[in-house]
Amino acid sequence: MLSQGVPTPKCDSRENNRMDRRQLLKGSSLAILGAGTLSAQDLVAQVHPGKAAHTASPAACGCETAADGTPLDTGASEMIPVVERYDLELNELSRVFLPGSALHRSRSEAFFTGQLRLLESFHFDAMSQSGKVDYLLLRSHIQGEQRQLAENAKQEAELAPILPFQQDIYGLEESRRRMETLDEKKAAATLAALTAQLATARPPAGASEAVLGRAASRVQELRGVLQQWSTFYELYDPMFAFWVTDELKNADTALGKYAEALFAASGLPGTLEPVPVMGRGGPAGAGPGGRGSAGGRGGAPGQGGGNRQRPRGDAPLGSEKEIAGIGPVGHDELLEELRRAWIPYTPEQLITLANKEFEWCDREMAKAAQEMGLGSDWKAAQEKAKNMYVEPGQMIYWVRDNARKAIAFMDAHQVLTIPEGARQDWWEQAMTPQQQLVNPFFTGGQTIQVSSPASSIPYQQKLDSQRANNIPQAYATVFHELVPGHHMQSYMTARYRTYRRSFASAGPFWSEGMAFYWEMLMWDLGWFKTPEERVGALFWRKERCARIIFSVKFNLGQMKALECVQFLMDRVGHDRPSAEGEVRRSFNGSYSPIYQCAYMLGALQFYALHKELVGGKKMTDREFHDAFYREGNMPIEMVRAQIANIPLTRDYESNWKFYGNLS
Repeated sequence: MLSQGVPTPKCDSRENNRMDRRQLLKGSSLAILGAGTLSAQDLVAQVHPGKAAHTASPAACGCETAADGTPLDTGASEMIPVVERYDLELNELSRVFLPGSALHRSRSEAFFTGQLRLLESFHFDAMSQSGKVDYLLLRSHIQGEQRQLAENAKQEAELAPILPFQQDIYGLEESRRRMETLDEKKAAATLAALTAQLATARPPAGASEAVLGRAASRVQELRGVLQQWSTFYELYDPMFAFWVTDELKNADTALGKYAEALFAASGLPGTLEPVPVMGRGGPAGAGPGGRGSAGGRGGAPGQGGGNRQRPRGDAPLGSEKEIAGIGPVGHDELLEELRRAWIPYTPEQLITLANKEFEWCDREMAKAAQEMGLGSDWKAAQEKAKNMYVEPGQMIYWVRDNARKAIAFMDAHQVLTIPEGARQDWWEQAMTPQQQLVNPFFTGGQTIQVSSPASSIPYQQKLDSQRANNIPQAYATVFHELVPGHHMQSYMTARYRTYRRSFASAGPFWSEGMAFYWEMLMWDLGWFKTPEERVGALFWRKERCARIIFSVKFNLGQMKALECVQFLMDRVGHDRPSAEGEVRRSFNGSYSPIYQCAYMLGALQFYALHKELVGGKKMTDREFHDAFYREGNMPIEMVRAQIANIPLTRDYESNWKFYGNLS
């Protein structure tokens, strides 16, 4: 029997495709509609399962008082999920769309109108008194935001004749975020026209000091927008330097002079440096996660690692001392980390598990090599895959197209509900050469950070970057980082069971394990069709086996750091630079000791749970996947307890042998 309160929507793919953010918000509050006969407690139980239990009777479980003796907030309001979703979506507007742009203004207007329309659809008289109070507060707040938006529009109208070029600058960055293919020559022409326009621009005599001061500050913000836009392409696109770089310098110089003139005319002080685009991430910003970065969607780097020391940075690059980082942690700390993550296996048993998974990978790799006409020579198959890469400057567009292809594949197989916002509110960021020393692959979250050869690096580093991010391997990477992987996780955990974020400190098994689980499921669904694509997928599967072995053995003192590097080269097929990056990242103190184990172990937990519930005909694929996204980031044994309604006792401890008994 499934636990009550777990959302298990049944809808076809056409309905999913029509969902937008307001519909998602509305979906969280459907119980309010037509609910005149329901009690306030019933309403809360339906619209906010997390509040339901203690709303019914806090006294029954003794859940009324905090540790310090003060009363807990056990008040109920049907509007809690509505207000929470409103706040989240409002913040998303300013993350996704550039404040000051015409697009941000139009989207904000539509958002507030939609929120008021939603409120009007509720049955106000059916609410509790707290619900009614919150309803009126939210409605008043939205109306105030609408008035402020109208006032902002008046101020923008005052700036428009002083800054007639600003929408052109916003348009460049907005086009990048939409991942439209850049026409470098056209972009250069836009910047040249901007420079020419600024050459004759003067602060208008009739404008007030306040308007001139706002205009000067806006110019500096626009310089920051241009800086973020250009940083991305400068790293990736060799044609950008040919067409755009000089025009960009000229435009920035002209903007700086115009800002200085506006500040002088206003009589107000102001910075003469470009203002960074805050809160939207520069290169490789916006929240790490995925194949390399510490923290992932689980939270801050180094979770669960205790008070570990940072490594010293005085060792030569590539040496044992430099790559070994903070050094081994020992058997006891590994056991404690596994206990916190609800993994009922010992470090030694994990090595046995990884070797069993390696055997499957070896068999499948041999099959793929034979299909490629290479006999059983998996290293030759791997080498062929590494040399299948896109031309310089084209990876960003390949990633865009592959991400959209994966979403279409998911829709066709009806395996989960993908909200419209999760489909659209991501874009790409550049991984700098320095960052690629530590993480030579992609990372994901609110955006995807793409590793690709930068124009400034030497020939061999360019080749290493292309080989590390070859097409077959990247084919399994993009959806891992975006949808249904880390971006989807980020989107859903911000909207469901948000109070469970604290429990993510048990480790990255939910976040990294789920993303890798999707690689396993996509294999089963036939996403990897060609032998080369299967070689790319198997590289990552072998990588996850190897991560368990080398990280556990290193922390037990059974392997040196450079032995770990050689192990990745010999057993997985890494080139040396990417192998060093993998080991360096594992032991530099930004990870918990078992972080690298989380990919395979978490995936196997989800895979076993899928077999139990979907294979056992207790849930559909869509019901199962929607449920574990909406239950939030926590140890996967507790995900199982929640959605499979496993009996729990006060002294319950981890006992789910998801991989069977291991000697």
